[in-house]
Amino acid sequence: MALDIDILETSFDAVAPRGEELIEDFYARLFATAPAVKPLFPADMKKQRAMLLSALVLLRKSLRDLDRVVPTLHALGARHVAYGALPEHYPVVGQTLIASMEAIAGDAWRPEYGEAWGAAFDVVASVMIAGAEEALAEQEQLAA
Repeated sequence: MALDIDILETSFDAVAPRGEELIEDFYARLFATAPAVKPLFPADMKKQRAMLLSALVLLRKSLRDLDRVVPTLHALGARHVAYGALPEHYPVVGQTLIASMEAIAGDAWRPEYGEAWGAAFDVVASVMIAGAEEALAEQEQLAA
């Protein structure tokens, strides 16, 4: 499925001026929706929030050349193994982030934005999960 880059850019740009609020809303929703993931995060979330916002901005800037960001996403997935992230966490994170984007955008949000971001997060998650699986396989080889 091809990503609708114009819709992704337009919708991200609608929430970008309120990026910090978006991230605050996202983590509040995530911990309410999936309280089991809260222990995977540090007590002081300041750095974590900044890293997520930076990752989203990088993704926005890379939409027209996704191949360039694939190695970064792959490595990010591998690092998330150490944090305890599991493949089943990715859909919850994607859905929660889209819900936060919709809440922050308010009346500017369109149904097609959610569909486009769902497709984009599927791509992001698949690359990150591949990186995580590779990291796990390497750990298993080292342990054998």
